[in-house]
Amino acid sequence: MGSITLDKVSKSFGEAKVIPSIDLEIQDGEFVVFVGPSGCGKSTLLRLIAGLEDVSGGRILIDGKDVTGNAPAQRGLAMVFQSYALYPHMSVRNNIAFPLKMAKVDKSVIDQKVKDAAAILNLTDYLERRPSQLSGGQRQRVAIGRAIVREPSAFLFDEPLSNLDAALRGTMRLEISELHNQLKTTMIYVTHDQIEAMTMADKIVVLNRGNIEQVGSPLDLYAKPRNLFVAGFIGSPRMNLIEGDFARSKGAKTVGIRPEHFDLSHEAGLWEGVVTVAEHLGSDTFLHVEVQGIGQINARTDGEFQARHGTRIYLTPNETKLHRFDEQGLAI
Repeated sequence: MGSITLDKVSKSFGEAKVIPSIDLEIQDGEFVVFVGPSGCGKSTLLRLIAGLEDVSGGRILIDGKDVTGNAPAQRGLAMVFQSYALYPHMSVRNNIAFPLKMAKVDKSVIDQKVKDAAAILNLTDYLERRPSQLSGGQRQRVAIGRAIVREPSAFLFDEPLSNLDAALRGTMRLEISELHNQLKTTMIYVTHDQIEAMTMADKIVVLNRGNIEQVGSPLDLYAKPRNLFVAGFIGSPRMNLIEGDFARSKGAKTVGIRPEHFDLSHEAGLWEGVVTVAEHLGSDTFLHVEVQGIGQINARTDGEFQARHGTRIYLTPNETKLHRFDEQGLAI
């Protein structure tokens, strides 16, 4: 079991309120991602759940039990950090086994658990190596293996891929997702990268200045953002947010249009614009277009669309895909 409940949880550092008050339900077996810009409180919230920070108010329950005053070791959770935190003088085998040795678990049990974790993480051939002999991705898998052998109620990941290069991050995203499918254990994952959030999560929690802006599945947040903050944060390239005459004509203060929701043409369309930057990525082309009276527009089209800096094109937004927001920035 690994359900986690946050009941009016708050955190202050002196006079500064980092997390005003949060209510959140995480179901057993869910993969939940906390996402938001730097300083939004996502890592602090994870540390509160782990017990590495004391709450200023509210309660934290794990499987219905109030653990607010419990030490980290008493919560049945395992945390994987950005920095790996491996012992350089120990082999992979001993790094993975370390928490079990500290708990004085029987050696035969330790050996079997290490063997099983290594098999899950494709580390069997590296058990006698030291961390310095491993790649960044392999070191991160060792850190995850050390968490797996503890058989926790939930795994807590604090930006575990931020030290890896782009290609390796993509590989590790797949491996962590597959690990969740295998173990069926609750996972809470902190990242500032909304692409990681969209590709990995069952449920995303979007945080801003310590407040929860929206909770939902990746597709729910993408298709139905609750407010301007979520609309602008979720999606890459980001949603176009347009004010002025066009927005007023649609009955809104601000209208949002995803980059892929334009029809592009070299002959005719609603708006005429000039391409300032064209990013050709093979299957897709991303265009940055300056439209008079509207401003800079990001548009996404297929890789065969011919455009370069200075090309004059026409854009027509898909009327059925518009997002409307009122004066307070809330979805209409």
